[in-house]
Amino acid sequence: MSRIDFAYGAQHRLRAACRTVARHMQAGHLLLVYCTDARRLKRFDALLWSFEPASFIPHTRIDDPLAHEARVWLVPDAPALAGSSSTDWLLNLDIDCPPEAHRFTRILEIVSGHEADMQAARQRWANYREAGHDVRGHQLPAPQAL
Repeated sequence: MSRIDFAYGAQHRLRAACRTVARHMQAGHLLLVYCTDARRLKRFDALLWSFEPASFIPHTRIDDPLAHEARVWLVPDAPALAGSSSTDWLLNLDIDCPPEAHRFTRILEIVSGHEADMQAARQRWANYREAGHDVRGHQLPAPQAL
């Protein structure tokens, strides 16, 4: 089964996800980012280009012909996820658990302090546990003042 890590307490879920993606890119991991909400995925895509002035996170949609050149693939739907050959790292930005979660070694979940986000995360946590996954929670550090 997969190991699922919930990082909770994010002030802004997508910004925290950008920081997570940056860490994984620096570590050389291939990271799939799954989200079926087209608007959220589009916002995340734009944020990857601009969340920090000096950052650059090369990324592309999984169906792009040049996807093999990037280490971060945006995955917009279940068929694209099923067609992926990567099974190591998945960042889930969807409201639900990704299909075939058992295929992935690690799944990362970012949870903000917004009530709707926390409730959806609680449901995903329960679904993962029920499926027999190793589910762990981690409090994100408080943001540092500049």
